[in-house]
Amino acid sequence: MKRTMVKRGVVALFMAATAIGAGCAPKKPEPVKPADIADGAVDPAEWGKVYPAEYELWKKTGEPSPAGKSKYKRGYDEGEERPDKLDEFPFLALLYNGWGFGVEYREPRGHLFMVKDQLEVDPGRVKAGGSCLTCKTPYAPVLQRQMGRDYFARPYQEVLAKIPKEHQTLGVACIDCHNNRDMSLKISRGFTLGKALAKLGVDEAKLTRQDMRNLVCAQCHVTYSIPKDEKMKSTDVFFPWEGSKWGQITIEEIIKKLRNNPPSGEWTQSVTGFKLAFIRHPEFELFSNGSVHWQAGVSCADCHMPYTGEGAQKVADHRIMSPLKNGLKACQQCHAEGPEELRGKVYAIQDRTMSRFIRAGYATATVAKLFEMANREQAAGKAIDKALYEQAKDHYLEAFYRVVFIGAENSVGFHNPTEALRVLGDASTHAGQAEGLLRQALAKAGVTVPAKVDLELAKYVNNRGVKKLMFRPEHEIKDPLAGR
Repeated sequence: MKRTMVKRGVVALFMAATAIGAGCAPKKPEPVKPADIADGAVDPAEWGKVYPAEYELWKKTGEPSPAGKSKYKRGYDEGEERPDKLDEFPFLALLYNGWGFGVEYREPRGHLFMVKDQLEVDPGRVKAGGSCLTCKTPYAPVLQRQMGRDYFARPYQEVLAKIPKEHQTLGVACIDCHNNRDMSLKISRGFTLGKALAKLGVDEAKLTRQDMRNLVCAQCHVTYSIPKDEKMKSTDVFFPWEGSKWGQITIEEIIKKLRNNPPSGEWTQSVTGFKLAFIRHPEFELFSNGSVHWQAGVSCADCHMPYTGEGAQKVADHRIMSPLKNGLKACQQCHAEGPEELRGKVYAIQDRTMSRFIRAGYATATVAKLFEMANREQAAGKAIDKALYEQAKDHYLEAFYRVVFIGAENSVGFHNPTEALRVLGDASTHAGQAEGLLRQALAKAGVTVPAKVDLELAKYVNNRGVKKLMFRPEHEIKDPLAGR
């Protein structure tokens, strides 16, 4: 009897797993109408003549992100100032001081605003020249082919001026993702993503349609680095994937590549004086590194572009937003739970990630201030143990890049909850080791270090950049972990 019940249980589990697998199988594409779009046509309106439903949805990326439907990417109403990460997480203002992201780090708007946001941002954010346009304009591939190295090195406004005037503020468009003849997906950024895939050993000719439903997004929703020459002019844009492999682009290999990328780093961190690289929006790297959804064969488009009804027609939702802001329709293609239960599960994952992120961030900022102290004492003639200092620096950089990785990734850990928590746990460990080594080095030099290090957060949060930014009284800028 017991054996029969066990057998029935196994059968039931198998049937449930089969049902889930069937429910999550990639949907077959809708038949594509023959296209009559000229080769090289950039204007989405031209594509919209053939695909009006998709075009109307794409235009909605110019609408405000729905407010109140997401806990951490909370959206904003028309005319409302967009949230700035430096105000939300003051330790980032400290860590990024000396860098454009330390001046202004606002939540992005929809695809229609990609270039417009750059034109409105503090000028400190566009010092990397034409490189800044690589993900933002559909003209980037053409400009890079025509200009070569000058595309990366010339001033931003100079490169932008080479785009036809009527399209200078055009963000990502149909031509970035689709072949104009049959609407098949394509990689338009061969000079970035194409080179990165080659380093992973990926044969583009063997990519499946589902692979492409990830990779058209991975042209931009990835981290990249901008190497500089001795005059701090940009020379390239590359993805730090060397040493990784398909389905396992790890933070360890990313950091290794960034730390060994000559010759001068992208920027100098004011607090420590260290020359550093940076990590931007690594959604693809986190998601593809063995996450549950990746292993189930789910693509970016399955979740962020679910099918929607436009009249009698069913099309992929080209507004492209978080499932949280779209009623979790995409999730319910595979999950039986209702929207509120699903939302609760997402929030639980994000709450855990955010708790770890804040702890790791403040721990890393504390180490930065200890380096500032060590540098000051050394300049005053104190002998700081070089071996201890270098060991502390090694751990600090490992912590810093991990904090930046999760802070820049836009799912608040949801794309890969297990990996996000691992990365932040390691960040805290490295920060703790760095702090211990620095305290030891300072004590050895006769310097008294307070138990609680003053991060002087108001100094970094207020009065940054040339734009008028919201002033926050010092008493409002507190370490949320103080006293815990």
